[in-house]
Amino acid sequence: MDSQTAVRKQTAAGASTAGRLKPNSLGVLGILFFVLSAQAPLTAIAGAVPLSVALGNGPGTPAAYVAAGVVTLLFSVGFVAMGRHVVNAGAFYTYIGRGLGRSLGTGSAGIALFSYCAIQAAMYGLYGATVSGLLAAHTGADVPWWACSLVTMAIVQALGGAGIEMGARVLAVFVLAEFSILAVFSLVTLFKGGGPEGLGVADSFSPGAALHGAPGVALMFAVASMVGFEATAIYGEEAREPRRTVPRATYLAVVLVTCFFAFTSWMLISAHGASKATAAAGQALASGDSTGFVFAPIADLFGAWVNDVLPVLLATSLFAGVLAFHNSANRYLYSLGRDGLLPARLASLNRRHSPGTAGFVQTAIAVLLVVPFAVAGKDPVLTLFSWGSGVAVLGIMLLYFLTSVSVIAFFRRVRLDTRPWNTLIAPALGALGIVGAIWLVTENFTTLIGGERGTALWLELTVPAVLLAGAAAARATRGSAAQD
Repeated sequence: MDSQTAVRKQTAAGASTAGRLKPNSLGVLGILFFVLSAQAPLTAIAGAVPLSVALGNGPGTPAAYVAAGVVTLLFSVGFVAMGRHVVNAGAFYTYIGRGLGRSLGTGSAGIALFSYCAIQAAMYGLYGATVSGLLAAHTGADVPWWACSLVTMAIVQALGGAGIEMGARVLAVFVLAEFSILAVFSLVTLFKGGGPEGLGVADSFSPGAALHGAPGVALMFAVASMVGFEATAIYGEEAREPRRTVPRATYLAVVLVTCFFAFTSWMLISAHGASKATAAAGQALASGDSTGFVFAPIADLFGAWVNDVLPVLLATSLFAGVLAFHNSANRYLYSLGRDGLLPARLASLNRRHSPGTAGFVQTAIAVLLVVPFAVAGKDPVLTLFSWGSGVAVLGIMLLYFLTSVSVIAFFRRVRLDTRPWNTLIAPALGALGIVGAIWLVTENFTTLIGGERGTALWLELTVPAVLLAGAAAARATRGSAAQD
C-alpha cells in the first residue's frame, strides 16, 4: 500500500467513527458568521483603527490592512489545500501534527487552546466594562464589570450547548447589525465623494502613505484584526460538503474581512480629512475614549442617535466574539479528548451533538481567567483585555507559521496534491510574511498590550512555554505508552 492510499484510508476511517459532531449543519454563510463574529468587526474598527492612525502610519492605515490581507491570503492557500485531505475539529494541531510530528502537533494544541481562551477572556474584560457603562448610563445601576461577564458566561454556555445551528442564528443577527451600520456609513461617505479633503486615495494607498510614520505598528494592528478566520477549518466536521464549503468560506472570509477593514478605515480617515486624521485619532486616545474617532463621524452623518446605538452594538459585537471563541475552544477540547490527548470524557456529545462536557470545561477556564483580575481590582480593559489579546495574537501567529511549514512538509511526503503554488510557493511566501508579522508583534508588543517592557516580556514567554510544555507532554505520554 502506497503512502497516498494509507493517508486516504486513515482520513476516511477518522471521518466514519461514532460520536462525531453533527454533520451537514453549516453551509458557507453559517461558517462565515462564526468567523466574522470571532473577528468582532466593530470592536476591531473602534479599537484598532484609532491606535493605528495615531501611533502607526496615519492616513496610510488602510494600506496596512491590504498588506495583512495579502499575507493571510497566501497562508490560506496552503491551509485550504491541507483542509481538503484532513477534516478535523482540531484544525491547527491536526494539521501541524500530520506534517511536523505528534510532539509539535500536541504543543500547538496547547497554544491554540491557550490563545482562544485568552482572547475570549480578553473580550470578557472589555465586554464587562462596556455593559457596566451602558447600565450605569441608562439605568443608573452600578453593576461591577465582572458581574456582567459572569452572567454572560452562563448565557454563552447555554447557547454553546444548544447546538451549532442556534449559535449561527444568534451570531448572524449581531454580525449583520454591526456590519450594516459601518458598511452604510462607508458607502454613503464614498458616494458623497469623501470628507472635507475628498476621498484621498493617494493619501491612504500610495507607497509613500503605506511607509509613512511607523508602518510596523499599523501592520501589527492590521494582522491582529485578521485573527479568527482559521475557524473555518474547525467547523469542517459540521459543514455540508466540507471539502468544498470550508475552502469557499475561508477565501470568502479573508477577502471580505480585508476589504471591509481597508474600506472602512479609509472612509473614516476621509471623513476626518487625511491631513487631520492623525491629530483626531491622537485627541481621541488622549481623551481616554478612542472610539470617539470612529463614532463621531458616523454620528455627524446619521445624527446623534448613533451615539446611543453604537455602544450597544459594541457590546453585541463582543458578545458575538466570546460566543464564537467559546465554540472554537470547546471543539479543540473535544478533539483532544477524542484523540486521547486529554480525558475521553471531553469527547462526549449532548443530545444536540454539541461538545457538552468540553463546553462546561471551557466556561470554567473562562471563569478562572477572569475572576483573578476582578479579585485583584485590576482595570478590565488596561490589563485583562490588553494582555489577553496580546498573547493570543502572538500565539495564533506562531500557529500560522507552524501550519505553513507543516503544509509544505506534508505534501512533500504524501504527494496527495502536487500543485507547486498551493503546496509549496504560496505556503512558503505566507510563512515568510508571518515571520515578519511575528517580528513586528514582538518588537511592538508594549504598544499592543499598553504595558511596560517587563510585563510584555513575561507575556511573550508564555507562548513558547506552552508550546514546549505540550511537546514535552506528548513525548512523555508516548514514552509511557511504549513501556506499557
